[in-house]
Amino acid sequence: MSRQKEKVIAIAALLALAVFPLVASPRIGGEVKNILVFCILTMGLNVVVGYAGLLQLGIAAFFGIGAYITGILTVSQFPFQWNFWPATLAATLGSAVAGAILAAPTLRLRGDYLAIVTLGFGEVVKFAIKNLENITNGSRALNPIPAPDNLLDWNGNYRWYYYLALVMVVLVALLLRRLEDSHLGRAWFAIREDELAATCMGLNAAQVKLSAFAFGAALAGLAGALYAASLNQTGGPDSYTFNRSITVLCFLIIGGMGNLRGAIAGTFILMGYDNILTPWIDEAVQNSGAQWKFSTFKLVIFGLALILMMRFRPEGFFPSRRAEEDAAG
Repeated sequence: MSRQKEKVIAIAALLALAVFPLVASPRIGGEVKNILVFCILTMGLNVVVGYAGLLQLGIAAFFGIGAYITGILTVSQFPFQWNFWPATLAATLGSAVAGAILAAPTLRLRGDYLAIVTLGFGEVVKFAIKNLENITNGSRALNPIPAPDNLLDWNGNYRWYYYLALVMVVLVALLLRRLEDSHLGRAWFAIREDELAATCMGLNAAQVKLSAFAFGAALAGLAGALYAASLNQTGGPDSYTFNRSITVLCFLIIGGMGNLRGAIAGTFILMGYDNILTPWIDEAVQNSGAQWKFSTFKLVIFGLALILMMRFRPEGFFPSRRAEEDAAG
């Protein structure tokens, strides 16, 4: 697909998303708002897995770190009581630092070994959230997280959070698009394709990997801050489990690794199927008088879709430019 066509499609999709909350029901609009937040999380994982080629199975941990930093800095039970905006910045930077701390001792690991370490880190964060009750409230979550302090009436109005998430998605996508053609972005791709060759050409593989981990974790922390603010609470530790990390990785597999449109499309496809299409089909089935639920079989269909994608289109719906060039060659 040419760059010109991509721009036209992106502008059309952006205009549709901008108008959507004005015509959709609050329930559907709220679900799309959540999808937009997860688009940021998926783009963060795409930096690590798609751009740098590092298998990361603990992205939900950084998502949770961002949410809980926001909660700790804003809720009334702690003395900080920051405004949402500096708390979001702190959550983003704090998650980036956590990503760098995780990456620093694991830079020599590759493949399955790196995946196991990131999986273990995710489990550590989940149980830390659950057991540090004096800080995190354990399974009860931190709440209420106050709305952003400005002239807009954020309380009870999901549309402001929707447009905030939409603006953040656009800004993150523009930033990553610029990074793709920058020296740092080309370094990520070089490490992904052949680390030994990239090192021989003068790249510092350790620094490149560290930057990918930190940048991906920062985007996950930003997504966590938006997620917590839109929910008015951090959510419990079960919101940041290994299952969530795997689900986000599936977004990339379905959409296509290594490019923005794949990350965004995969998130909309799978979350739209799970949170919008499945409840709608269930409601239609119940209204027809049937005694079964489509949601009972949704994971079967999801699994079959993954199998078929791996068999017939392993590069995803929207393959990266490198994958398209390889297919054309």
